Amino acid sequence: MQLEAEAAGDVLKRLRRAHGQIAGVIAMIESGRECEEVVTQLAAASRALDRAGFKIIACGLRQCADGSAPGDRATTEAELEHLFLSLA
Repeated sequence: MQLEAEAAGDVLKRLRRAHGQIAGVIAMIESGRECEEVVTQLAAASRALDRAGFKIIACGLRQCADGSAPGDRATTEAELEHLFLSLA
């Protein structure tokens, strides 16, 4: 699957943000930070990952559905539904 340049940039930005937040969560746990702070940071990382996934689905839905990219096969409605719900 190939994302448009703008969409790919947005997805990568969100994934890098989540990467940094997860590293922050690890450091917080290692240093014994308060549970509330850790959970807040973890929730932010989770949202960043969710938004990246939603962006990929939103941008690639048509491409996945009709298999329009070279070498891709058409994705069934059930497969698309499964992909979408896997982020819920």
